[in-house]
Amino acid sequence: MPSRYPGAISQDWEPVVLNKSKAKAQQLRDPKAVNQALRSGAPVQTVKKFDGGSNKKAAPALNTKKLEEGTEPGSLERVPGEVRQVIQKARLEKKMSQAELAKLINERPQVVQEYENGKAVPNQAVLAKMEKVLGVKLRGKIGKR
Repeated sequence: MPSRYPGAISQDWEPVVLNKSKAKAQQLRDPKAVNQALRSGAPVQTVKKFDGGSNKKAAPALNTKKLEEGTEPGSLERVPGEVRQVIQKARLEKKMSQAELAKLINERPQVVQEYENGKAVPNQAVLAKMEKVLGVKLRGKIGKR
């Protein structure tokens, strides 16, 4: 049987070195890796980030309860009661849900709900859209067109 390899077959005795890839930043931040480095005596650098890891927002400058009560000069104007009633009455006359009205005026259902509950700060653009869809006057003298 003829050999497949012509000539002498020789072995390569030079060592093969496999290098580990460098640890990625995410792996270096792993608590296990940090603890292992501390135990082995390797230098570990820790940096405290400003507001790092906290999910808290800065406290508001004005007391929000006072703002709600309207006793502080920074209180915001809310939707008047008569506007709320006109919106709700017109919507029910057209047999629409709050979600349907919201879809027609390209707003979220939450916005319509806030207007009907009187919690929203009046936005002229939203009121104009509601006037157009419901066919009632919501700005100026309120009532039917």
